[in-house]
Amino acid sequence: MDTSITRRNFLKTTTAASALAFPAVLRAQAPGTPTPNNRVNVAVIGANGRGGAAVEGVHNENVVALCDVDAERGREAVKKLKGRFPEEAASVEGAEHFQDYRKMFDKLGNKIDAVTISTPDHMHFPIAMTAMSLGKHVYVEKPLAHTVWETREMTRLAKEKKVITQMGNQGHTHDGTRLLKEWVEAGVLGEVREVVSWTNRPFYPPWREPVGSFKLPDHSKFMPVMPKSLNWDAWLGVAKEREYDPCYMPWKWRGWWDFGTGPFGDVACHIMDGAYWALNLGAPTSVEAMSTQATDVACPLASIVTSHFPARGSMPPVKYTWSDGSLMPPFPVDLELDRSLPDEAGTLLFGSKCTVLCSFYYETVRIIPEAKMRQMAPSLPAKTIPRVQGGPFAEWLRGIKGGPKPGSNFEYSGPFSETVLLSNVAIRSRRRIEWDSKAMRVTNLESANKFVKKDYRPGWF
Repeated sequence: MDTSITRRNFLKTTTAASALAFPAVLRAQAPGTPTPNNRVNVAVIGANGRGGAAVEGVHNENVVALCDVDAERGREAVKKLKGRFPEEAASVEGAEHFQDYRKMFDKLGNKIDAVTISTPDHMHFPIAMTAMSLGKHVYVEKPLAHTVWETREMTRLAKEKKVITQMGNQGHTHDGTRLLKEWVEAGVLGEVREVVSWTNRPFYPPWREPVGSFKLPDHSKFMPVMPKSLNWDAWLGVAKEREYDPCYMPWKWRGWWDFGTGPFGDVACHIMDGAYWALNLGAPTSVEAMSTQATDVACPLASIVTSHFPARGSMPPVKYTWSDGSLMPPFPVDLELDRSLPDEAGTLLFGSKCTVLCSFYYETVRIIPEAKMRQMAPSLPAKTIPRVQGGPFAEWLRGIKGGPKPGSNFEYSGPFSETVLLSNVAIRSRRRIEWDSKAMRVTNLESANKFVKKDYRPGWF
C-alpha cells in the first residue's frame, strides 16, 4: 500500500467563502534556488499534446520530472524532443516519470523549483494550488482554471506565496498585442465603445456520435478497452467517477463541461486577450448569451455572447460581442469590398477615429481599410512597451531567474480568465446574468451561481 498517499497531509488555506484542503508533499519545503549553472529544476505535468510545447519550452533547464497520466504518451514526448533537439535532450531524458502528480510531489517535492501544467482544464486548479502551496513557480496553460472561483483562488495564492506565474496564452508575448495597446493609449483609435471577436471553434464532437449529439456513453452496448498505459483514475482527478471511454480523451474533453470549457477555454484566452489588455476592460457588469442547445453535460456547437463593461477612468463603456461555431460578424463598413474577414478567428475594435482588425494571436494588427493604414502610418506612436524575446516559456523562466514579471502572470490572467469563463456561466444559465465581481456572485439569478464554483471528487482535492 502507498502510505505517502493514504497518510497524506494537507495544507489548509482559508477564504471568505470556505476552508479548503490542498494535497501536499510529506517533506514540503520552500523551492530551491536555481542550480549553480543557473538552470531551474522543472517538473512538466501533462507531457504530450499541448504539454509537448512545455517539454520543448523548458528543455534547456533541468527537467527533473515528467508526469503524464498515460505513461506511453509521456515516453513519446521524450522521443519527439530527441527528434527535434537530439544534442540538447539529455536533461529531459534523465527526468523521472510519474502518472500521478501527488506521488511526484511526494517523492521529488524538495527537488522541484517550478512546474508547468498542460492537463485538461478541470485539473489546472488542484495541481497549481498544490504547487503554489509548496512555493513552486507555475506555468499553466489557458484557461487558467475550470471555474471563475478557481481563477480567483489561484490569483490570491500566487500573490500570497510570491511565486512567478504565467498563463499560456502565447499571443500576449507577441509584438502586435503590445502595438495595439500603444495605439489605444496614444489615442489612435479614439473612443472604443464596441469590440467584436469570432472563431470557427469548436470542432471536437465525441468520437462515435453524430456531430452535436454529445450523448453520454452507453456501456451496455459498447465496452471500450482502456489502454494499459493509462491511469484513468488520475485522468479523472477531481471529476465525478465514471467508466473509461475514449469519447473524452485524449483531446475531446474540451466539449464536456466536467472536463473542459468549450471554445472559451480553448481559444478565447488568445482571441480576446489583446483587446481586453489594451482597453483595461476588467470585469463585466452583465453577460448574455444565445447558443445552440447546450446540455447539462456538454457545451453548444455555436454561441453568441455579449458582455458589457463599465467606463474605466476616461475610457467609455464597452460592448464586447463574441461568436463561435463559425458564426461570422457582419463585415465592417471600413473593410474593402473585395476583402473578407479571416474565417478561423479575429477581433475588430471600433474606435471613433478608426477601426482596427486583429488576427487570431494578434500577430497582425492593422487599421482598415489599408489605404487609411498607409495614411496614418507616419503619425503612429513609437514603441514604448518592452517586447518579449523567445515566447511565454522563456519569459516565465527569465522571471524566475530575477528578470521582469511575465506579462500574463496571474495578477493579469486571473481576472481575464474570470471574464472569459463568465461567458460559460451565461451560456449554461440561458439567461442574462448581472455580475458583482467584488462579491463574485450573479445577483439577478441565484441558480446561476452553481456554475461559478463546483464540487470535487474526494481524495483529489
